[in-house]
Amino acid sequence: MQTPAETAPAATAPAGTVPAPALPRVVPPGRMAGRPQPVLDLPGPFHLRPWTPYDAPALVESCHDPEIRHWNRTPVLTPAGAEERIARWQERWRAEAAAVWAVAPSGGGLPVGLIGVADLDLPGGSGEIMYWLLPAGRGTGVMAGATARVSRWAFDELGLHRLRITHSVANPASCRVAEKAGFPLEGTMRGALLHADGWHDEHLHARLSTDGPVPA
Repeated sequence: MQTPAETAPAATAPAGTVPAPALPRVVPPGRMAGRPQPVLDLPGPFHLRPWTPYDAPALVESCHDPEIRHWNRTPVLTPAGAEERIARWQERWRAEAAAVWAVAPSGGGLPVGLIGVADLDLPGGSGEIMYWLLPAGRGTGVMAGATARVSRWAFDELGLHRLRITHSVANPASCRVAEKAGFPLEGTMRGALLHADGWHDEHLHARLSTDGPVPA
């Protein structure tokens, strides 16, 4: 059975009315889907590359890491489930919905972390940076550089206008990463995310493409 809204005739503009201009798109469609996901170089021993099925053990490890599980709503994955998630990340690149990289040794080997741009809104020109590190990557300083590198890609190559980072106010390490990568604190969102120990306020950091060069 159709609702009245579904059966009502479509509204028409009065004769002589000038049609409203179409809303501008910040990033045209096809800019991601039409090209392969790039490898992004970093200073030091790591680079950013697309995830592959062979990286599933690192993703499984992240699901059991207490630090990652505390700050992220991460489901526990089997090896097969990890491979499926990696395949979905590849699909989301083609769908222009997300861009997810492995933080991995430049000379080869399993990832030590993840960084990506999620909640991509290409017409509106925005996205949210997400990241985590396994114990093997902590203390290296790699994540601030990775965040800056992904930001340069998002602004200069993809063409986004605004990027944001959110994290629990009880997670100062994530706050330092955001600030070192050139994302100033914009404010605090109250009761923004439910963690295992209850609702957490979250910091909101953001950067615009017009803010000048991203820190190296």
